Amino acid sequence: MDLALHIEGFYKRFKELETLISGPHFYDNPQEAQLSLKEHSRLKTAIELSERYETIKKNLAENKEIVSKAEDEELMAMAQEELPELENDWEKAEKELLKFVVPPDPNDSRNTIVEIRAGAGGDEAGIFAGDLFRMYNRFAERVGWKIEPMDASPSESGGYKEITFQMNGDDVFKKLRFESGVHRVQRVPATESQGRIHTSTATVAVLPEAQEVDLEIRSDEIRVDVCRSGGPGGQGVNTTDSAVQITHLPTGIIVKCQDGRSQIKNREKAMSILRARLLEAKQEQERKKYAEHRKQQVGSGDRNEKIRTYNYPQNRITDHRINYTIYNLTGFMEGEVEELMDQLEASDLELKLAAMEKGSEE
Repeated sequence: MDLALHIEGFYKRFKELETLISGPHFYDNPQEAQLSLKEHSRLKTAIELSERYETIKKNLAENKEIVSKAEDEELMAMAQEELPELENDWEKAEKELLKFVVPPDPNDSRNTIVEIRAGAGGDEAGIFAGDLFRMYNRFAERVGWKIEPMDASPSESGGYKEITFQMNGDDVFKKLRFESGVHRVQRVPATESQGRIHTSTATVAVLPEAQEVDLEIRSDEIRVDVCRSGGPGGQGVNTTDSAVQITHLPTGIIVKCQDGRSQIKNREKAMSILRARLLEAKQEQERKKYAEHRKQQVGSGDRNEKIRTYNYPQNRITDHRINYTIYNLTGFMEGEVEELMDQLEASDLELKLAAMEKGSEE
């Protein structure tokens, strides 16, 4: 891919934004202003990377010319010695710069709602759902994100039948979006007396938090029911009519939240989950309408796909979408998931760049 045209585009758009930001009416629309400021910051970083990339490229070309034409053997040897490091730096700079060629997903910086549900496998599936929740908790601690529980149905044997929580922080959805799908675990359950390996599953849904401006939910489209909370949490949660269930009448989507003792807070959380689910459904319709080939891409989000296997006897995690395996299951379940997330992001970037290049040729 020829980066020269993209670098030229960075500078052109950056100048346009500089003019826009310095204008007297820039903040008349706060939402548009915020988006422009984010784009400005992103392009500033892209330009800094572009300058570094061009400098390395120039130094690399000069060294290659010295190696091929210099008559001074000592100078030629020095240039030759520097070539591997320069080539490595140039390759790294190119990879970093390519990330700015693809327009960012507007959902990348949004807070994210995560839903984990036990799948096939009985009690072991519920325990595995709990293990996944703990894994994401550990990862959040590592990167400084905040987790806010929203609703949970504990399993009698441990773990959860389902649990919903919100993750807040920098680029949460960008990092977590590839977690959507069916996660499969292979291990010997604690209750297995014969030592046989069982296979169980849990489903993870990752939803960007929807804002009120994303879609309109009219009051006549929802039914709100208040009921008595249940589950762990002490006597207060068991005796307070604070659980809120919201039914979206046009779609039949039902959301329940009983995490807190405040009916108002539970209603706010339930509405947040409902907006996220409706936004996901809206975006999925758009994806199907305009991109039927989406299923071939990493992170399609199809719930019926088996995206990853956690094999305990082999201490192995395999992501089937990119055929990538890590032999550090113990660390992975403690939240050390960055390596796989980076691989998924890199693979997705390659697909998008290939699609862009193909589109420019047509």
